[in-house]
Amino acid sequence: MSVRKLLKTRISGKAERLASASARANNSFTYEELINAESALGRTLFGPVPEGCRREFFESKPNVWIWHESFVNSLGRMEEMTIRYEVRPTGVYKKPTGGTYERLEGVELDNFRRAARGYLNLVKTKLYC
Repeated sequence: MSVRKLLKTRISGKAERLASASARANNSFTYEELINAESALGRTLFGPVPEGCRREFFESKPNVWIWHESFVNSLGRMEEMTIRYEVRPTGVYKKPTGGTYERLEGVELDNFRRAARGYLNLVKTKLYC
């Protein structure tokens, strides 16, 4: 199944799942709380997060994904990298902060697809079940 189709499936059923989960828990969640919960699951896709590092991976809105990592380098300085991925009809594009859009191809595209599918599976089975 394509990433686009997985995304469409997720988005179309998200409101229903949230309403169901909210009703079961007799609780309501803010958008920020849901994004933080999804990101907590998304960060696990890339292995353990080293001490002193921060890693985030989540879908911020339909067809837009965010990957962020921050860490202290060997000189003791904080480094941060944020990449925005956009799924478009013409392909998947990435844009690092301050950079330009580049179309994903080959192994990098395969890795993104694998991460997106893993993420969707995790949030579906662990958060919105």
